[in-house]
Amino acid sequence: MRTIKYEIEFFSNWHCGSGLAAGADVDALVIKDKNGLPYIPGRTIKGLLREAAETLIGDLETINLIFGISGNDENHTMGTSFFSNVVLSEDERKYVLEQKLQSYLFETFASTRIDENGIAQDHSLRKIQTVVPCKLEGEILNVPEGTIPMIEEAMCFIKRLGTGRNRGYGRCKITIKKEA
Repeated sequence: MRTIKYEIEFFSNWHCGSGLAAGADVDALVIKDKNGLPYIPGRTIKGLLREAAETLIGDLETINLIFGISGNDENHTMGTSFFSNVVLSEDERKYVLEQKLQSYLFETFASTRIDENGIAQDHSLRKIQTVVPCKLEGEILNVPEGTIPMIEEAMCFIKRLGTGRNRGYGRCKITIKKEA
């Protein structure tokens, strides 16, 4: 079994939602760790990579080996691989926390629905919190021998990540940094 270390480089603001809001201020907050730093849950990456692998390769036996099979308790099978959360590098985390720069990682954008006459519809104003473009790091542990090229191909297939992908958010590139 191998370990893949990879990097996600964002070229535009991005949003992976927490499901929380900030009252009347922001309707959709970014998911953050206990220190107020943004991250992408490992299960999000796992799902995106699985979907990409199914689309590109279609080898369900290998895909199920890596990712597992979801279903009810009787049909559920764990995959061999573990997907860590994707976080800022250790050096960047340390610097941001020491300098108390967490708030500078986020921007809020407002949008509203416009009707066919070009007039804003009542009660349609929404605000979304996004993360500024940055680089994050993650790991995939216990990758079966010989499946790394498939995972790398799936990573290249992912060009956008998170909420608002069709509106320009989350443009990214995922690359393998190192395999062990």
